[in-house]
Amino acid sequence: MSTVDSRLKSKELDLFFEAVLKLQSVDECYKFFEDVATINELKALAQRIHVAGMLKEKKVYTEIVEETGASTATISRVNKCVNYGTGGYNLILDRLDGKK
Repeated sequence: MSTVDSRLKSKELDLFFEAVLKLQSVDECYKFFEDVATINELKALAQRIHVAGMLKEKKVYTEIVEETGASTATISRVNKCVNYGTGGYNLILDRLDGKK
């Protein structure tokens, strides 16, 4: 049972997230996400996690724009989520960092 109070909460999104949790490898992720999302959508999501990581490393906007190609609007939105969001970026970035 979920304890998350989200405006997005729905049976359809629960099903989607349950499906994602069933993926067992990066290869399976490629197969699934290439079927359910466009290339541009996937690239945008990947860019955002990259931006979030750079923000956590205290990189400045100009450096992030140069390395990722993200717009300052995207960087600002990600920054807002990293600092004032639900904690999702920080949760994942901390777990990824622990993997290194």
